[in-house]
Amino acid sequence: MISNENSLSDVQIACDVCMREIPVSEAKSEEAAEYVFYFCGPDCYEAWSSQAADNTESSK
Repeated sequence: MISNENSLSDVQIACDVCMREIPVSEAKSEEAAEYVFYFCGPDCYEAWSSQAADNTESSK
């Protein structure tokens, strides 16, 4: 029988910025109002964060 911990390490998810496939166990996540965003590393998180800030400023 496979434990949940082992099966989660095998699950792949796409980075929300570069779309690179990464294991869920290695993904960094940021929770928004109704979504969870996954990032492969700090560079992609920074790109997403600055893009989100730009979108917020332009909508004012």
